[in-house]
Amino acid sequence: MTASKPTPSGRGRSGARAVVIVPTYNEVENLEQAVDAIRRAAPEVHILVVDDDSPDGTGALADRLAGSDPLLTVLHHGERAGLGAAYLAGFGVALDQGFDILIEMDADGSHPATVLPTLISRLETPDHADMVIGSRRVPGGGFVDWPAARRLLSRAGNAYARIALGIRVKDATAGFRSYRAEVLRSIDLAGVESRGYCFQIDMTLRVLDAGYTVAEVPIVFTDRRRGVSKMNSRIVLEAMWRVTQWGAARRFGRRRTAPVRAAAPVE
Repeated sequence: MTASKPTPSGRGRSGARAVVIVPTYNEVENLEQAVDAIRRAAPEVHILVVDDDSPDGTGALADRLAGSDPLLTVLHHGERAGLGAAYLAGFGVALDQGFDILIEMDADGSHPATVLPTLISRLETPDHADMVIGSRRVPGGGFVDWPAARRLLSRAGNAYARIALGIRVKDATAGFRSYRAEVLRSIDLAGVESRGYCFQIDMTLRVLDAGYTVAEVPIVFTDRRRGVSKMNSRIVLEAMWRVTQWGAARRFGRRRTAPVRAAAPVE
């Protein structure tokens, strides 16, 4: 696991250092456009590409982009280990390098980069949230060109998570989100075993159980134009099984908590 170069500044409006973590596997058709979109929307942020040894040359493309962009770093994560593992590796690097805000974003164009300033600013206001989700399921959010079957799966997954876990987050499965670094440092990231679709639910639940606040801001999710989705039945089954386990544990009073502040979670 190597990162190609040390971290430059990448400071936001308040002086906070922000990094957008972009996991990739076979995204050679999309990565350059994703980087361009991030640069147009938030030119001051750092970008950390975490590539899982993509056989299509995504890692090599990322290295070339890093050669001309001092705010872009590449982490060659090695053999494909799933979305969760890629994000956890990226979190580790970003926290070690002292970033204040960590943002998750897909490389396939489905997440609107224009919302990045909002994901950052909602963590910086006096009444800030601790995690901000780019939500498809709050007023103003929605979908473009997403197949009906995928919409149904997303709706059902979020509804099941809310019922089973007793949370009010409307889009816990969303993968476009930002965290305050102190939140991630207080969570047992080494104990996160989720690797696929349920990683986002897992992280949402851990943030809430640690007593932190979660906000949702609207985004319009656009289906990928190029490449192949990584979603499959095994990932969906993992999510259902883990959410069921977590829900049962919560009902029997075995929440995963962290020794942080005593504030009540806002869900």
